[in-house]
Amino acid sequence: MKKSVFLKDIKAGDKVNDFFLVVEKNSAFSQKGTPYLNLRLKDRSGEMEAKVWDNVDKLEGVCKKGDYIFVRSRAVSYRNTIQLSLLDIRPALPEEIDPLDYFPTIEGDVETLYGELMDYLDGVGDPYLNKLLHSFFDDENFGTLFKRAPAAKGFHHNCLGGLLEHTLTVTRILDSLLKLYPEVKRDLTMTGGILHDIGKVYEFSYTGLIDYTDEGRLIGHIVMGVEMVDEKTTLIEGFPRQLALELRHIILSHHGNLEFGSPKRPKTMEAMLVHQVDDLDAKLNAFREFIKESPDNSSRWTPYHRLLDRFIYRGSSEPEEEPEMLP
Repeated sequence: MKKSVFLKDIKAGDKVNDFFLVVEKNSAFSQKGTPYLNLRLKDRSGEMEAKVWDNVDKLEGVCKKGDYIFVRSRAVSYRNTIQLSLLDIRPALPEEIDPLDYFPTIEGDVETLYGELMDYLDGVGDPYLNKLLHSFFDDENFGTLFKRAPAAKGFHHNCLGGLLEHTLTVTRILDSLLKLYPEVKRDLTMTGGILHDIGKVYEFSYTGLIDYTDEGRLIGHIVMGVEMVDEKTTLIEGFPRQLALELRHIILSHHGNLEFGSPKRPKTMEAMLVHQVDDLDAKLNAFREFIKESPDNSSRWTPYHRLLDRFIYRGSSEPEEEPEMLP
């Protein structure tokens, strides 16, 4: 049995018997003092509230946050919002779940994008940096993780394949800008752009909910990335110490400021360029996705974005009125 119903297509009155991911779960009491369960369910099309009113004692222990479940339910309208009234729940079997049904994914073809990134690898002429890059991406297991990893939990590129999409966009922009700055070390900058977020492969867990791993919370992708590069460079005979130092600095400083998690601010042209391009792509992606997800398309403005600390102007599809000409 495979998933066939997605949350965005559910209407009030529908019988819904299908698989979902539990993203929130808590117990509550009605105004009459009767216990019930409140769940928030997810698939790739969105999220929806769900309630268990009957057999609460029996069903309370069936699932927890992060579990895949199969539900029997009916969709009801409550305060102009669709939610599910759950009649029964069971844990889903591993063979019944395809993670791609539960998480948004990048729009482009993953293998095509990955192949383009590999072309940029082959364009790095420095033999030590080229060997370093291939020591990561020639590892099939690493490549599989890199293709699926998100670039963030919530701010930008927070979907399967997001890390690949973000890294490739950063690399494309660097490739263009480096033509304008011939004094900047091209091979070092391109390598830094490709590897700047490499630690995110292990910073996030993305088999269930997209969340931080223990290592991700305790150490973070910046330091993890430097550790990964250190480990590889020590295995490459003769890798120049100064080259490794400047590459590590790019990774350590790519968030730009201490308050944004960078242990160091950019102090080389290569590091400054990677930081600025990384920041540009992250923020533009955040703008684009927030505009896309904002529900009121009749307004020229999105709701307030807490992390960006602003409303975002999305314009209007209506043509502007021509000003009246004075006689």
